[in-house]
Amino acid sequence: MPYPSSRPTMRDVAERAGVSPKTVSNVVTGAVTVSENTRTRVEAAMVELDFVPNLSARGLRNGRTGVIGFALPDLTTAFSASIAHSVVEAAHARGLVVQIEETAFEPTREYDLVYRARTHQIDGLILNPVRLQDSVVDHVRHLPPVVLIGEVEQHSTDRVFIDSRQAGRTAAQHLMDQGARRIVILGGTATDMSAKQAALGQRLQGVLDALGSAQLDAAPELQVEVRWSIAGGAEAMREMLAREVAFDAVFAFTDSIAMGALHVLHEYGLRVPEDVLVMGFDNVEHAAYTWPPLTTISFDHQDYVTAALDLLASRVADRGSPTRAVEISHSLVARRSTEGPPRGHTPPASL
Repeated sequence: MPYPSSRPTMRDVAERAGVSPKTVSNVVTGAVTVSENTRTRVEAAMVELDFVPNLSARGLRNGRTGVIGFALPDLTTAFSASIAHSVVEAAHARGLVVQIEETAFEPTREYDLVYRARTHQIDGLILNPVRLQDSVVDHVRHLPPVVLIGEVEQHSTDRVFIDSRQAGRTAAQHLMDQGARRIVILGGTATDMSAKQAALGQRLQGVLDALGSAQLDAAPELQVEVRWSIAGGAEAMREMLAREVAFDAVFAFTDSIAMGALHVLHEYGLRVPEDVLVMGFDNVEHAAYTWPPLTTISFDHQDYVTAALDLLASRVADRGSPTRAVEISHSLVARRSTEGPPRGHTPPASL
């Protein structure tokens, strides 16, 4: 059957799917729940007809576009991929379209999203800033509906977070319980922690809390700045080994960083966990399939995303309501990479 010569309409989709135009509208907008079978037929008809919903017309009717913006610092990481996938899936179920942006640590890209929201091209934003002082949230007085994800502590917008400081304590305590006493921290250093208000500062503080409680030294030579990626983790681990100091465990602030560290430890002939314990943070899918499987701090990514979308929907509906913060619980998932006690790595120069 040939496609219509003009742009297909909801009526065309309805005829192809054998439903009413109103049902097609409900599938597109998510205003009314339809059965899975009906949704599947309607979506198949949309694909066959190359139907594109007229979001502008929809916006004229209800003052909204049905489009939200979602910004992450780096889309190449495993965590970003997992969260972005969850956002798109959950938004689609609500009849929303998602514009995804990589901010690449450039605040101007957040400003562009805010401009789009202010000019009613999108309804609201979910942002994941690395540092509050670099984020649009800290510089724009009259924000559109915005929800922050991550551990940036502020009270001007709604946010979803996990208690990263407690998670850092949990991670360090687990490594110490397995026998570790010299823990490498891949993610931040105490010297610049006061300037950083994002997740890395809180995770680091949690580790320092645990070490202090155990009366262990938080040695500066065991703390390494790192790019939040697999390559960044590898670079940081090489830097750590070049320092020629003893250590028996590694806590990486993301699973991606931990994967890079694992690679370099294997490269240098160090066994995990026999010589060095390694653990990460985020429990991305890949963490269960590294060798050895990676111990990590876990939280439900779907719950995280659902909470963010719920907050954004509430903020779009009522911009004057008090700001809210939703904490998502976390837990430790122990795998082979931290089955201690470790023998430890002592470089030849220290003998």
